[in-house]
Amino acid sequence: QVQLVESGGGLVQPGGSLRLSCAASGFLLDYKTIGWFRQAPGKERERVSCMRSSDGSSSYTDSVQGRFTISRDNAKSTVYLQMNSLKPEDSGVYYCATEMGYGSSCFLGYSSGMDYWGKGTLVTVSS
Repeated sequence: QVQLVESGGGLVQPGGSLRLSCAASGFLLDYKTIGWFRQAPGKERERVSCMRSSDGSSSYTDSVQGRFTISRDNAKSTVYLQMNSLKPEDSGVYYCATEMGYGSSCFLGYSSGMDYWGKGTLVTVSS
């Protein structure tokens, strides 16, 4: 069965960094799209970043462009989200999700098109 398990969240001061990990099992990471979404209290879930593992293409929400980097380690079946220069508005629950087919829901920003989700990891940026 498909499972996604996020880790790496925590409390960090503004300007600090965190690296989130998403351990995937039950499918081959190489051929699927995996993305990171986040949801702050009182706000809708938004797409943060996507990566199509087959070719390594990626996309980012404008607000994190230049600060966040998505990457993968196929041998470890793990996707990472390196977050630098964190801001309080980056706070929220970060979810890893995968699109099993060859659609482009993640790249288009449609969370409803993602097929499997992790339970999330909480990121809090505060002094």
